[in-house]
Amino acid sequence: MNLVRAELERLGARRFVQLMLVLLVLAFGVTAATTLASTHRPTAQELFSAQQEAAAARSALERTHQLCLDRQRGVVQADDVREYVPDDCSEVDPALMERAPVAADFLTGVFTFAAEAEALLYFLIAFLALFGFLVGASYIGADLNSGGVVNLLLWRPRRMTVLGTKLGTLLGGTALLSVLASAAYLGTFWLIAQVAGQPGRLDGEFWGSLGAIWGRGLLLVLLLTTVGFAVATLGRHTSAALGAIAGYLVVWELGARLVMEILEVVKPERFVLSSYAAALLNGRAGFWDSRSCGFGESGFCGGGAWALTWQPSLLLLLGLTGALTAAAFVAFRRRDLM
Repeated sequence: MNLVRAELERLGARRFVQLMLVLLVLAFGVTAATTLASTHRPTAQELFSAQQEAAAARSALERTHQLCLDRQRGVVQADDVREYVPDDCSEVDPALMERAPVAADFLTGVFTFAAEAEALLYFLIAFLALFGFLVGASYIGADLNSGGVVNLLLWRPRRMTVLGTKLGTLLGGTALLSVLASAAYLGTFWLIAQVAGQPGRLDGEFWGSLGAIWGRGLLLVLLLTTVGFAVATLGRHTSAALGAIAGYLVVWELGARLVMEILEVVKPERFVLSSYAAALLNGRAGFWDSRSCGFGESGFCGGGAWALTWQPSLLLLLGLTGALTAAAFVAFRRRDLM
């Protein structure tokens, strides 16, 4: 019997996996039903009013940008400015903004797919990441604790092959589920927008941005799945992975972050993994550190903003995941499983 097929059958037959799939469907169903119940097709008057408000918001941005440029040229003195204008005019340049105000931002009670799809995708990725971590930990942890791995090695006495097949099957199944769930999930909300809301501007830029978020989110899901598998392998039990993640969140993400704030450490977000996970998912994570402020002519804090991008964040997360996985394989190879 093929080892991969056997592992796929074992993975699909696990009650915990089936329970998580049921919870996934329920979460999707509740979200879709809530959205459908709270939206309506906008009237012509609603669309007209929203378009006017969006135009006014864009004009305000252009006015602020022009005021900033005038101050830099000396046309307007800093003391004459009665509103916040940053030292760097690119911060308020409408042409450089990720997204200008649109009519959908000012529609109340109307589901707009173009405006809401990104937030919905974040929810999906968060659930899939939790799914991957828990299933990855329980998949190998239960087998190690119950002796299932020992029985499997009697049939196929190659430790590295068995563990590698388990990990590969887990990642392949998680990736396939993520693709199917994403298509069904986003397709459902696109249909809701067509029937009881409005699609919004679904151009190539929108789909490209959404696809980039989804691709990076899938990488994050697979990384967390691998981490759950590796830590449970090292600890020989599912609870080892759960305890490790809980300990990290409490001791480091909360406790150490609080200590760094008390000690006034500059840019403390550099030392927590959640910052790099956020940067990977969003493409860029911006932070504010008042200890790095430089006060310009405007009298406001400047230079306190800094950011992490997804490329170095991915390298860091890949390195940590690879180290944990390598340690798990080494420990599994040398460990007495009886």
